[in-house]
Amino acid sequence: MRRSHSPLILCLVAACGGSSARIQPAASPVVAAVASPSTMDPVLVRQADSLRRFPPRAIAGVPLRVLLTAKDSAADAAVLDSLAKLAPADALPELNLAESPVWDLNVADYAAHPRVQYFVDFFSGKGHDRFQIWLGRMAQFEPFVRQRLIEHSLPGDLVYLALIESGFSANAVSRARAVGMWQFMAATGRGYGLNIDRWVDERRDPIHATDAAVRHLADLTTRFGSPYLAAAAYNAGAGRVERGLGRMNFGSGIEDDSLDRTSDEAFFSLADTRLIKAETKDYVPKLIAAALIAKEPAKYGFAAIDAVAVFSLDSVIVSGGTGLDLVARLADTTLDALRELNPNLLRSVTPPDRDYPVRVPTGSAARVAQRYAEMDPAARRAIAIHTVKAGETLAGVAKRYAVSADLIRAANKSVSGSRLPAGRSILIPLTTSIPASALREPSSALLGGSSVVHVVRSGETISGIAKRYRVSITSIRLANKLTTKSILRVGQRLAIRGASSRAAVRRVATTPSRTKARGI
Repeated sequence: MRRSHSPLILCLVAACGGSSARIQPAASPVVAAVASPSTMDPVLVRQADSLRRFPPRAIAGVPLRVLLTAKDSAADAAVLDSLAKLAPADALPELNLAESPVWDLNVADYAAHPRVQYFVDFFSGKGHDRFQIWLGRMAQFEPFVRQRLIEHSLPGDLVYLALIESGFSANAVSRARAVGMWQFMAATGRGYGLNIDRWVDERRDPIHATDAAVRHLADLTTRFGSPYLAAAAYNAGAGRVERGLGRMNFGSGIEDDSLDRTSDEAFFSLADTRLIKAETKDYVPKLIAAALIAKEPAKYGFAAIDAVAVFSLDSVIVSGGTGLDLVARLADTTLDALRELNPNLLRSVTPPDRDYPVRVPTGSAARVAQRYAEMDPAARRAIAIHTVKAGETLAGVAKRYAVSADLIRAANKSVSGSRLPAGRSILIPLTTSIPASALREPSSALLGGSSVVHVVRSGETISGIAKRYRVSITSIRLANKLTTKSILRVGQRLAIRGASSRAAVRRVATTPSRTKARGI
């Protein structure tokens, strides 16, 4: 979402309720970048790795587009994860800044730092192919991101944070369940106004997420004074960085009272201590290395980036339950193109309970709005929500809506047999252009899920607990400040964030043992 040429914004005006479409005002643009969110399911990633051994149309009912997106995201994750495991190299590349480009970050003073040079070597060596892809992605987003950063009095070169966070992928999902281009955890995203529910996840929206990330960075810069300290806090959390700075003169071996703790140098002094984790120590060097290459890619062996159209800021507000397939037809484009513009729509349908903006190709908003307004409101719906009444069967519901029972099963995780429990709400697909499987409810864990407390029982391990609640081991460690050497003890209370709703319901609130706690 950023770069130097500001895209032309077509302002849209909204229409009421379900009768007409409205053009979304440019002041709160909604736009796009990659594909559907559920594609990061670990099973899909494993399937995608063996894609070439299967027929080209689908695997186990999963569309090829989904598998390709998952494979691409898995490749991103492999390179991003490896950054945290790098060790200092014996030989470092020489950097020549004699003809350095213009910066609004203090790059020149730290470009020769050994860790910066090391990451330059990594990005231009082992990570070359993925970094080339990331540079290509960045081209369509950089103008908007730079513009937003500058509007908040921040260095425009902080745009390169998205390179080391996600490779500019709207579909990125970390092991800790941070999501999107700016890798927001659910709680932080919601704290900055991002809507995250069963229908939308605006952490995946390049525009909304950029606005939230810029406001977050602005808050951190105000708090710490230095953009490098702000970047470190973005990675590790403001509290950890603040505590580290506060303890630098107490037992850490640093006695330089003259150090300005709001300066860029303060970060590098802090990185020389044990007061922050290795990942955070390397975060700013990674940022500087990525910036050096992104400013002058040819200098580091990267191919020139082809000119690309910047992402569209045009959007149309449509009524609840409108499918992207319909909007694609009205915009004279494809469903896949609309999905790429609206990665925040988790099920390729707008939330059924409210009007919502859909991003459309640049220049098409007025045409789409007019065509949409001329449609019969009943013909706009891609789905219906049906509440089961006592005595109703799946076959009866399917007949009522003139769809197949198999289609309803495919769209609802909770529907498997022919009987339907009274009072349950189920989704009825009214279109066949969107695969029914794409309409299924996304994983609770992926959306930040439930937050529950688990009381450790005898014999339990962190991996077993993670599997039970369908969350990652990393997320449990982060939520409870555990290290890889931490030992669980009987009766210990663990916060489980992002727990699957079903797993949360099944959990047993065990009373802590009265016996002496022992290691597990």
